[in-house]
Amino acid sequence: MAHDFELDVIVVGGAGHVGLPLAIALADRGARVAVYDLSEKAVELVNSGIVPFLEPGAEPMLRAALDAGRIRATTDASVVGEGRNIVVVIGTPVDEHLNPDPNAIPRALGACSEYLRDGQLLVLRSTVYPGVTALVERMIARLGVDVPVAFCPERIAEHRAMTELFTLPQIVSARTEVGRQRAAELFGILTEQIVHLEPEEAELAKLFTNTWRYLKFAAANQFYMIANDRGLDFERIRAGLTQDYPRASDMPSAGFAAGPCLFKDTMQLAAFSDNTFSLGHSAMLVNEGLPLYLVSRLEKRFDLANATVGILGMSFKAQSDDIRSSLSYKLRRVLKFRARAVLSTDPYVSEETDDTLLPLELVLEKADILVIATPHPEYRDLETTKPVVDVWNVTGGGVLV
Repeated sequence: MAHDFELDVIVVGGAGHVGLPLAIALADRGARVAVYDLSEKAVELVNSGIVPFLEPGAEPMLRAALDAGRIRATTDASVVGEGRNIVVVIGTPVDEHLNPDPNAIPRALGACSEYLRDGQLLVLRSTVYPGVTALVERMIARLGVDVPVAFCPERIAEHRAMTELFTLPQIVSARTEVGRQRAAELFGILTEQIVHLEPEEAELAKLFTNTWRYLKFAAANQFYMIANDRGLDFERIRAGLTQDYPRASDMPSAGFAAGPCLFKDTMQLAAFSDNTFSLGHSAMLVNEGLPLYLVSRLEKRFDLANATVGILGMSFKAQSDDIRSSLSYKLRRVLKFRARAVLSTDPYVSEETDDTLLPLELVLEKADILVIATPHPEYRDLETTKPVVDVWNVTGGGVLV
């Protein structure tokens, strides 16, 4: 890489689940990286060698990069002017009406746009609403700086970042040849596999990827409801139909399809299609409706109004401390209205994040009914005589509701 700037990469919004693993990976491969983030606490943790969330393998690499002087974190926006490549990991949010806000990224960039200068490359990394790359291009043109814009979507899954950043092909897109070459050079630090697309193609590729997963989860959850309503075990059926049968090997188990990406990106795609994406809306109704389905079935089987329900797992995925968009909280809200009492526990979510959580032993003791809402491995060998609702099939059994 040419060293005409003090730093090789600035990651804007870089102390989170997308930006920090990328910053650490680039620093591990020799790049000089700065993480710019508004959170003073997160910046302090990063500079102390602590990753603010669970990401296996990230912390040792962060500390090694800090010791080598290849990474630092700051809340000072002026650091943006020091980097040859500016990677923005701020995505497009969906509001309470399920409409994307395409101006979120331009607004966020406004805080540091005064520090952009000729010769830099601006890379959009998080999922964006189709057309946002072009919107940012127009914004940069109005600023009068020679800064190519690229969209290179992240493709990692939480807890696999420090492996997948080095092994998955990187999608690279830009309007100009200079932008394409610069982006390929940057992500070539991580992998030799570069996939070139046009910006609009790359924007849709990212949305299609997450929506495809969301649709598959919805199909499995609908199958679960159909089987369960007839007193049949969906997981037993799934195991039978997928055994040595490759055309069904990608059928997932049932469970809460949650987190900060899948639902949001499916709704972005629906909005982009002028709300004609009926398949996406149907998937949303199934996945978001699963907690309500479980509660309704519990009411038919048990005297729920006089029962205490224990929810096991509050993060949105197994072995994670991330509660963003977790359907466990939707389940808890519904149960608080319909059950006598609700207790919840999680071995990964900290008290600082949710101070209502109780130790597993206490929940097992006090609850009349248990619901495994997150498939943490700690729940595989539960020792209890209480009925356990196990949509995920973590325990290999559980009551049918």
